[in-house]
Amino acid sequence: MNRLILFLSFSFIIFSCKAQPGDPQAPIKVGAERFDQYIPLLESQSAGLVVNQTSIVGNTHLVDTLKALGVDIKKVFAPEHGFRGQADAGEVVKDGIDTRTQLPIISLYGKNKKPSADQLADIDVVIFDIQDVGARFYTYISTMHYVMEAAAENKKKVLILDRPNPNGMYVGGPVLEEEFSSFVGMHPIPIVHGLTVGELAQMINEEGWLENGAKADIEIVKCENYNHKMSYSLPVKPSPNLPNDLSIKIYPSLCLFEGTVISVGRGTYAPFQQIGHPDFEGMPHQFTPKSIEGMSKYPKHEGETCYGHLFEEQNATRAFDIQYLIDYYNLYNGKEPFFNAFFNKLAGNATLQQQIVEGKIKSEIEASWQAELNRYKLMRNNYLLYPDF
Repeated sequence: MNRLILFLSFSFIIFSCKAQPGDPQAPIKVGAERFDQYIPLLESQSAGLVVNQTSIVGNTHLVDTLKALGVDIKKVFAPEHGFRGQADAGEVVKDGIDTRTQLPIISLYGKNKKPSADQLADIDVVIFDIQDVGARFYTYISTMHYVMEAAAENKKKVLILDRPNPNGMYVGGPVLEEEFSSFVGMHPIPIVHGLTVGELAQMINEEGWLENGAKADIEIVKCENYNHKMSYSLPVKPSPNLPNDLSIKIYPSLCLFEGTVISVGRGTYAPFQQIGHPDFEGMPHQFTPKSIEGMSKYPKHEGETCYGHLFEEQNATRAFDIQYLIDYYNLYNGKEPFFNAFFNKLAGNATLQQQIVEGKIKSEIEASWQAELNRYKLMRNNYLLYPDF
């Protein structure tokens, strides 16, 4: 481990020359970059990594960085979209061998969403380092839940390398009801939860949300120079259909359209930046979904011109907004039902769909969430690792 000692000494010299914590100009340093905080913990430890294309240190993948430092990596666990982030949404991720590193890849998206005892047998510590976007239905946090649960059952340590939440400056939407729990919503939290993965891991652990109230042995390497008031531009797109800051900003609101007949632009190069339907001729914007390998193989309304709305940075607010959902429901008069069975899973309840069908306005619907949302905010305060908005 002499190379680790030399590396840490060099890192200390470099980072000590940078702006100090508390300096408003200091750059955010993600958990994976804080080597002095976690490399010593990995000495003589075998590791399994839960990572994807967002798990980078500078311009280098965490796997390559840790291998170069002599960390004993046994395998990689891959979430939805795969290790390299090239699988379509919902596409089964297969086990295999990574051609770049020759490491075994174990899929955690498909039939096997939770590491088995056999898969953890040769591992001392599981390292989780994946960029989240702050929405309840983004499945990387569900993968984290199952990794924590498996680690608790098999007495393995979980090391979470935290990253900023690009939508971490607010909380919004309905809180999930238990009967609607699924892989796109496992916890009684609102659609926009306002937590980093490290903060959420603490909440999952301490609120007893793991099976049988188990608690994982977790250690969190915090970000440096980050707070929840900050905007954060992701250096790598977190999934194939969130290609830029604009799509990430409005994703929490537009994802509910996935449970309807309306297209969110999958099958174009501007997904989650436009919405539309073939029946809405006369609307100001149009697009035609097509199959795009690595983004959307079988998009909704493939080959049909959809008419609707284009979002742009200047007219996209960072807030959870159901007004477009209400408006498009009222516009639609097609043959098939507007909502499909997926909608209530995304919403986390059956109430939102009913309220829209009944013609309730945005303010009435939002008011119905408020009591649960206020209770959640109080609970959230107990788990914050960073200054709040």
